[in-house]
Amino acid sequence: MQETFDTTRVEFDEETGIGRLTLNRPDSLNALSGQLQTDIIDGLRLLEAENDDRNGIALRAVIVEGAEGNFCAGADITEFSETEPGASSDPEHYEFIMDFPVPVIAKIRGYCLGGGLETAMACDFRFAAEDARFGLPEVDLGIIPGAGGVQFISRLANPAAAKEIAMTGEHIGADRARNLGIVNRVPDDLDEATQRFAETIASKPPLAIQAIKESANVATQTGLREGRQYDRRLFEPLLDTEDHEEGARAFAEDDYEPEFSGR
Repeated sequence: MQETFDTTRVEFDEETGIGRLTLNRPDSLNALSGQLQTDIIDGLRLLEAENDDRNGIALRAVIVEGAEGNFCAGADITEFSETEPGASSDPEHYEFIMDFPVPVIAKIRGYCLGGGLETAMACDFRFAAEDARFGLPEVDLGIIPGAGGVQFISRLANPAAAKEIAMTGEHIGADRARNLGIVNRVPDDLDEATQRFAETIASKPPLAIQAIKESANVATQTGLREGRQYDRRLFEPLLDTEDHEEGARAFAEDDYEPEFSGR
């Protein structure tokens, strides 16, 4: 499946179960216009719809990337003057990515700034090329990152790193972003490594993968005792799934290759 929206391209590979969403405003370094934010949501909904008419779960992972050498240079500041006082600075696409039922992998080249970095941090994983540059430049506009940039970095790295990056507005490289925990990997071959990782995730039982994502998201919002109780509630229904039977059989039989369906 391939579909083109005004500012995104969407593809789905039925063989691997991997979807791909490309931010496609290269003339503006894929800056986050209102239309792009809407198209991100519509593109993800289109990918999720691949599950509707199938027996089981077809969509297993999504890769989000930017067209022509940049991930996203941040908010489209040409639209700032059109924003009415009191309007929300937290577009729905951030929450939509965080709550999306399958893992979302940000594949990052070039600029990943401001709202673009917040979009990447809303994803479950971030793989970056050596040339990637990260930053929160909003301070130079007299504002702060409006969609949780400081919060994200405080959780992924630490509050001091979040303050430094947001207060200075300076760019940091891929290696430092990895050392801080903002980026998962900086592979030599970004295309191959991201695809291989997505295929690994896609090969696992999808209901368990969804539960792991949900558990990790809750972990930042609750204490350990409550989190462990929440995990137990996620764990017990999985015992009755066909995928659990498949995994148990593969564990018991060395020559059995499981095929997980999401049932």
